Amino acid sequence: MSSISVKNIAIKGMAGCVPERVEENRNYPGMTAEEIQKYIAATGVERRHCAIHDGSICTSDLCQKAAEKLLTDLGWDKSEIDLLIFVSHTTDYKLPATGIVLQDKMGIPTSCLAFDITLGCSGFLVGLGVMGNLMASGSFRKGLLMVGNTQSEYASPEDRSMKLLLGDAGTVTAIEYDPNSKDEVNITYMSDGSGRQFVILPDGGSRNPVNEKSFIMEDCGGGIRRTRLHEKMIGDEVFSYGTHFIPKVYEEMRSKFNIEPDEVDYLLLHQANKFLCEKLRKKLKFPPEKVPYNIQEFGNTSGATIPLLMITELQKELYDRQLNMLAATIGVGFSLGVAQIKTHGGIIVPDLMYL
Repeated sequence: MSSISVKNIAIKGMAGCVPERVEENRNYPGMTAEEIQKYIAATGVERRHCAIHDGSICTSDLCQKAAEKLLTDLGWDKSEIDLLIFVSHTTDYKLPATGIVLQDKMGIPTSCLAFDITLGCSGFLVGLGVMGNLMASGSFRKGLLMVGNTQSEYASPEDRSMKLLLGDAGTVTAIEYDPNSKDEVNITYMSDGSGRQFVILPDGGSRNPVNEKSFIMEDCGGGIRRTRLHEKMIGDEVFSYGTHFIPKVYEEMRSKFNIEPDEVDYLLLHQANKFLCEKLRKKLKFPPEKVPYNIQEFGNTSGATIPLLMITELQKELYDRQLNMLAATIGVGFSLGVAQIKTHGGIIVPDLMYL
């Protein structure tokens, strides 16, 4: 496992945006009312904010709306932004990079370094580590970390395991170089590509280009049907892997950075599903009051879940006081990360926005 420690930066603000359109899981026609209630009880997901996937709302649009509001509230001039990182697997195009598109659309100077990181649920912690390390030396002064997905487009309407789980969101975190800051970020990472088949969109890339068979709706058993252009998840494998390895990454990180669990204010778990999160909470030995949830309202928003959780559940506290938080994620790949995020108040967090 690899670890990094980032100092000399300050998290100055966070903002999020979700589609206005809401899908209520109780209205799903493919299951009985009793089946739906059991699903909600197990996953915790009651509803999700989902874009209509006609190109009118992309992940970048959600991130841009959040960023424009946050920059106004912070009083930052766009001419000051010299680093922009966009983390998503639902980009505007296969090329060019969406981060560069956002630089132009937002009117950020061409002197800005902008690029993409293609990751799913671990994206915020990876992006935070990359941006933090780039800024820690003072080479970059003000950066925007944009993390989100509109992954509901990958869910087959006849795949209850995905259709009722995936939501869409875009977030932005404003970070500033500050050698006097007491903020601190410590992260331990793990990558294991042997699990790539357990969460995968089989066709559409260079390895398996789109062909006539890509559009065939296949019977996958259990009442699930999907094409090879829909996301496939083997939930049992993800659950088994996550509950086994996230505690290992956590213990490595806790030991390396001398973290005392009693001193932690909150454990922020990737909002994959309530059953997995509760299993992890108990394994990591955290009381319920230290583990917030918003999965009931937003579902699994992939890399956006950790910042969205902070925005919706910790808005006032991020501004009012210092916080010592842990965050844990498992994502497609597999890509895992466990982080300690220490902040010292004054973080500007506008109310969640809608598009």
